[in-house]
Amino acid sequence: QGSQNSQDKRFKTLPPSETLPRSEVLGGYIFVCNNDTMQEDLKRQLFGLPQRYRDSVRAIQPGLPLFLYNYSTHQLHGIYEATSFGGSNIDATAWEDKKCRGESRFPAQVRTRVRKACKALEEDAFRPILHHYDGPKFRLQLSVPETLKLLDLFEEA
Repeated sequence: QGSQNSQDKRFKTLPPSETLPRSEVLGGYIFVCNNDTMQEDLKRQLFGLPQRYRDSVRAIQPGLPLFLYNYSTHQLHGIYEATSFGGSNIDATAWEDKKCRGESRFPAQVRTRVRKACKALEEDAFRPILHHYDGPKFRLQLSVPETLKLLDLFEEA
């Protein structure tokens, strides 16, 4: 019973509340990290999310603006951009699962580069722009207007 449940969890996709409506164009994407994983994100020039994000990460195309939210510091970092299409296990050795060697804990991945190094944004500056669900959680897929507002904030910071 228990193992069946964990299998299901791995192949779950995001509920509608967490995804951009189909009518909206993907304008940008926020990846999430903490103090432990941020250096690996930047050093490898690779951003990753858990398996359930794989379908939404696949929509990422080269040139798409990306942002990195550090939930240890509650700051949003940018401006990055995708240098590859989003995919699965672009680098399976990144954030390797200690229990399953050769498997990444964050297999929904995209290669990145710094588009423009800007000062990190504090939470009270960027939160009002984001689409929230379930209290403090925010959608990681950004619409075009949300992305443009974030880019403006970074330019002003």
